[in-house]
Amino acid sequence: MQIVIAALVAVLVVLQYLLWLAEDGARQTHTLRIAIQAQTEENAVLNERNRALEADVVDLKSGLMAIEERARSEMGMIRSDEAFYRILDHPLPKPAVVPVKPGAPARKPSTPAKPPVAATAKPPSTKPSAPPASSPPRIAKPPTNPAQPR
Repeated sequence: MQIVIAALVAVLVVLQYLLWLAEDGARQTHTLRIAIQAQTEENAVLNERNRALEADVVDLKSGLMAIEERARSEMGMIRSDEAFYRILDHPLPKPAVVPVKPGAPARKPSTPAKPPVAATAKPPSTKPSAPPASSPPRIAKPPTNPAQPR
């Protein structure tokens, strides 16, 4: 009888080892379930991105509005009947005045540094969009007054 009990205990120990510590055990199964869940979430995000890209392709192939919107936002282009205005956040700096001592030679004033380029604004159109901050601003000719001679 003791041999049977010893054999059953040995089988129990081996089965517990296989369940908890072996390569195909519960720990590995749990790890794989977590990996499957993460991959499923990533696939959902990528499928949503693919749908958005597919809609962009269809818009670019079929309509001019999408092409115009891309030209405005990515390249800073404007229509020929629009005026482009650049608004500076800070006014231009005034040149520094240095007092001159009597009898000292006259010095040429130094030129002030150029101010940083500020954000741009455009008049509203059918689809307003601002150019990205990383692109250089485009400067268009101001509209000419038909009453003035050229």
